[in-house]
Amino acid sequence: MTGRAWSRVRSLLPGRDDLTAARRDPRRDLLAGLTVAIVALPLALGFGVSSGLGAEAGLATAVVAGAVAAVFGGSNLQVSGPTGAMTVVLVPIVAQYGPSGVLAVGLLAGVMLVALAVARAGRCMQYIPAPVVEGFTLGIAGVIGLQQIPNALGVPKPEGDKVLVVTWRAVEAFAKSPNWTAVSLAAAVAVVMLAGARRWPAVPFSIVGVIGATVVAQLCHLDAAAPIGDLPAGLPAPSLAFLDPGALGSLLAPAVAVAALAALESLLSASVADGMTVGQKHDPDRELFGQGLANIAAPLFGGVPATGAIARTAVNVRTGAGSRLAALVHAAVLAVIVFAAAPLVSRIPLAALAGVLIATAVRMVQVGSLKAMARATRSDALVLILTAAATLALDLVHAVLIGLAVAGVLALRAVAKQARLDQVPIKEDLSGDHSAEEHALLAEHIVAYRIDGPLFFAAAHRFLLELSGVADVRVVILRMSRVSTIDATGALVLKDAVTGLRRRGITVLASGIRPEQRQVLDSVGALDLLRHDGREFTTTPDAIAAARAHLQGSGVLPAPTATEEPVR
Repeated sequence: MTGRAWSRVRSLLPGRDDLTAARRDPRRDLLAGLTVAIVALPLALGFGVSSGLGAEAGLATAVVAGAVAAVFGGSNLQVSGPTGAMTVVLVPIVAQYGPSGVLAVGLLAGVMLVALAVARAGRCMQYIPAPVVEGFTLGIAGVIGLQQIPNALGVPKPEGDKVLVVTWRAVEAFAKSPNWTAVSLAAAVAVVMLAGARRWPAVPFSIVGVIGATVVAQLCHLDAAAPIGDLPAGLPAPSLAFLDPGALGSLLAPAVAVAALAALESLLSASVADGMTVGQKHDPDRELFGQGLANIAAPLFGGVPATGAIARTAVNVRTGAGSRLAALVHAAVLAVIVFAAAPLVSRIPLAALAGVLIATAVRMVQVGSLKAMARATRSDALVLILTAAATLALDLVHAVLIGLAVAGVLALRAVAKQARLDQVPIKEDLSGDHSAEEHALLAEHIVAYRIDGPLFFAAAHRFLLELSGVADVRVVILRMSRVSTIDATGALVLKDAVTGLRRRGITVLASGIRPEQRQVLDSVGALDLLRHDGREFTTTPDAIAAARAHLQGSGVLPAPTATEEPVR
């Protein structure tokens, strides 16, 4: 191995900083890990059942993949395990290849993720437009909810790998032989979770609902409430017996789909965790590496493919986690449950787990974000709707590909419509060159940025990186008169950049915002930030004058004398 290749591999391995972070506040991380484990238990059981490999597979995934990804992943706050999005992909794989095929697919996907990490492909996430992600999430929520209908209705799961078809057949079976016990348990758990979370968001109502449903089913001898069934007391010994070398070729295509989904969901979840904190930033390549190792390890113990879990990661952040120790504690607590409480867990009614996952699906739908995307532009709304519909009708990988293709075509169309060639006199062009003035402003702790061309999903990430790197200034002026087009992703990135600068104590002023850009900026709340304390101006000279007045008022610059010329 060459020195360069070894250096790249070393950058993906845990370092001393990880251990230092874990020592800062272990008590808070222990509490956060315990809370996440309580939330994760019913989800791991439910997703294991939904995948077709059983509750024990969900628990094995949460323990093994959760621990490996916590150690080797690229985020200090990420919690990994079985997820609803992955379950959606696994159901047709189980139907076609059986449980052993799913385990082989998971291992192959893990190898692919490690290869992507070494190739530094983690930064490709920046090219996924926001409407595609929102449509993807909405579609997943719909599929997860529909997948729970058979267990919620108390009927055997019908044959088929299309969720709409399976749901319809389950409703038909329920109509012939209603099981109101199962329906009542599922509805009660879902209502407890949704209503309780609104009143007391810190309480893990998923476990409260599941325990309550289990107690009621046992005390009332509700035979119609089918339990999970026997669980092994512990993890199975590691094994490669599921591998069939002759079948590996046919499993490559589903493995690519699983690897793509694991990369997308894990990097998205890590980005969400960064946005919920100050000072945390994940390493996308290392995150792929950690998820790859997690997916190589989980199948050896009978676990399904895993990804970063947005819901559990959010709970981890909200309960005060500061390092990867919290995710490790979560995995350890679940391991104790597997070894010590398997008989009790086996009595949980399937309908109760269905209620947990239905409530989870409902909470995945962020109505505010969907409204913002729908109001931004017609193109963003169309991409969102198409991605969500494709997720329901086809599968997640095809849905993302369709969303990307449509977003690309519409973005190029927008750029083509906005492109123009204006002829200006040379004298006017020279008078508009502010390079000398900007150097003077920099000495006064002011820097001006002129944004030229389209600010849309392909260019937004680079814009955010450049603007986030501003240092040693007190005021940033954004000159936006030459922005030709802006979409929802660009508006969100602009909002994030302004928010980040303001957190660092930097005042942000804007000038020259065009009327056609206001709707998009307003839909995501970016315009409200720029309007803060009257910090939006028609022209750049007005913004410069306001910046100098602000610095003079704060004592950074000396007050003007009567002999000084006014700003031009």
